[in-house]
Amino acid sequence: MNTLQSINPATRELVGEVPVADTSQIQVAVNRAHEAVKSWGVMSLEERAQCFKDAAPVILEQAEELGRLISSEMGRPLAMAVGEAKGVGGALAHKVDDIAKALSPHSIEDDNVHSTFYYESLGVCAAITPWNFPVNMIQWMIVPALMAGNAVVIKPSEQTPLCGDLYVKILQQFLPEGVLQIVHGGKDTGRELVNSDVQMIAFTGSRRAGQQILADAAKDFKRIILELGGKDPLIVLEDADVAAAAKFAATNSYFNSGQVCVSSERVYVHESIAEEFEKGLVEHTSKIDVVPGDQEGSGLGPMVADFQREHVMRQLNSALADGAEKLFGADEHPEGYVMPTVLRVTDDMDIMQEETFGPISCVRHYSDIDELIEKVNASDYGLSAVIFSEDIDKATALARRIETGMVGINKGCSGAEGTPWVGAKQSGYSYHGGEAGHRNFAQVKIVSTPK
Repeated sequence: MNTLQSINPATRELVGEVPVADTSQIQVAVNRAHEAVKSWGVMSLEERAQCFKDAAPVILEQAEELGRLISSEMGRPLAMAVGEAKGVGGALAHKVDDIAKALSPHSIEDDNVHSTFYYESLGVCAAITPWNFPVNMIQWMIVPALMAGNAVVIKPSEQTPLCGDLYVKILQQFLPEGVLQIVHGGKDTGRELVNSDVQMIAFTGSRRAGQQILADAAKDFKRIILELGGKDPLIVLEDADVAAAAKFAATNSYFNSGQVCVSSERVYVHESIAEEFEKGLVEHTSKIDVVPGDQEGSGLGPMVADFQREHVMRQLNSALADGAEKLFGADEHPEGYVMPTVLRVTDDMDIMQEETFGPISCVRHYSDIDELIEKVNASDYGLSAVIFSEDIDKATALARRIETGMVGINKGCSGAEGTPWVGAKQSGYSYHGGEAGHRNFAQVKIVSTPK
């Protein structure tokens, strides 16, 4: 039997292994899912929600084990990894209530017709999830799909199969047989799943993989939700609280070793405050601890795998060769790690064009706001942006000009509870989260009667 090995990026030791699903096994899983939909899809929202509410305490009970697997598989410091697991378990009951509310029937009418909106099952959903938040992203993706009455066949990232496997097994204890199934493997397994008899595909990952999924799904008009990363700008206007902006830049650039789709990868600072900002950013960066992935702490752990470290180092070395000025950073990067680095760059460098997904903060000075907007919007990506300014009206007007799905002013990009996670341009194709996003996992049916 072909197996997939999970390797600890901090120690290079084997964490465990799982069997790789072949074509016949994927088809069996999809067929079983179609059978499960027949009964799962006609259950009430309340009945489906109760399955998850019953599972939530068990997730919390096993949060330490889940967290240790997250830490071992993708390198995040232990306390932060356990925090992800606890957050997933703690949020589940509230999450399913929100989804049930979004998917409940509602009506509109005019003088002649009364119409009711129903949200029905699409059928079988294929979910392909990333490694950077390996349990949270599974819950984020599969729970709305399941609550909508779909069955789900999930392929977690090949970098983090074990924590995904444990989380799915916990949920399976509380779900009817066949409603949620897991298959393991790499990109070939994912493509087999995409091309199987599924009605929907939900994917978070690289833009290149998203393009392939979109092409494969087109022939059957499968429902698609893609979240494809970003090259997110942080804009610090001349009237900003410079200290707050510098602290945010450090936090948002280096959290999870920069392996976050909304990391601040391009930092644009008005030239009048650039020196003060850079000084603050370097100060915060210098205080970041490097923490082995299996130990306590909340600093910077190893990159998830060699392929990701090599990508980040390639961008860093290319930028330095092209004249980037290193304001802070190590001369040597230990095996498995990329040390936190601050660069002063120009827009034409590759590190300002392509997603980095690593702990590199790239600073560029600007003077003209119109030129700045042109540079910010030149990217093919459009996930999120952040603006720091004391003038909220001015910042809001600027936010409207930026071609992204989400903008935070004096804070990260995440919105109030109930807002969706939205990407623009090549960062997103449809969206999820919030009332509107939850409904993307269902088939809308409108039943109309005369008044």
